[in-house]
Amino acid sequence: MKHAYSIKGMTCTGCLTTVKNRLVNVSGITDVAVSLASPQAVITMNSHIPLTVLQDALGSDKYIISAYTPPAVAVSDAAVADEKPASIYPILLIAGYITGISFLSAVSVNGTPDMMKWMQLFMAGFFIVFSGFKLLNIHAFADGYATYDVLASRWHGYGYIYPFMELGLGIAYLTGFAPVVTNAITLIVMVISTTGVALSLSRRKNIQCACLGTIIKLPLSSVTLTEDVTMLVMSVVMLMLL
Repeated sequence: MKHAYSIKGMTCTGCLTTVKNRLVNVSGITDVAVSLASPQAVITMNSHIPLTVLQDALGSDKYIISAYTPPAVAVSDAAVADEKPASIYPILLIAGYITGISFLSAVSVNGTPDMMKWMQLFMAGFFIVFSGFKLLNIHAFADGYATYDVLASRWHGYGYIYPFMELGLGIAYLTGFAPVVTNAITLIVMVISTTGVALSLSRRKNIQCACLGTIIKLPLSSVTLTEDVTMLVMSVVMLMLL
């Protein structure tokens, strides 16, 4: 069933992301569409959820949720669909650029690719580029990441630290700093990330992926899982080759 609500306190796209990510994590809610236009929220739920539960999820510091009194025009399914995340095309495009550029950079003067160098440059590109998107709105990222990451959901501060960890790892791969330590840390980080994505996908919840921050809306999907597993496997391979 779908219910429409009014939410006071939202002023920007960052607010929209924060509100959506807090509400979608409530037990019994399967989808949330949020906008700055009335109704501010359309929530799909398995059974009726009291307003007090929704307000507790939003917190009491800024956002106030109340029942929505509809105008003459009812909320349509099409309007709800417009609020859903975009396709996975942006992440595929960015991944393709990073893969191609890192491969070309790893080709030696005689035309032979250095696969170890390619993996290092690939990891550097991924971490640096993806951390940049997250840092565009770190507060919204932290809220979004907490909806599916196993560590960020228990310790909210991890969402604020994670982009800087990615940036640090990217720089370490780019400069060749302490490769054993860098790959070991990457392995631990990616095991945690992969676990959270896999569990969320198994629950089949419609959650926005935070891998590119919240500026580009992406659905959490098997592509996200493949990205994490690829990074995990590369870190293991490089540890074995060192």
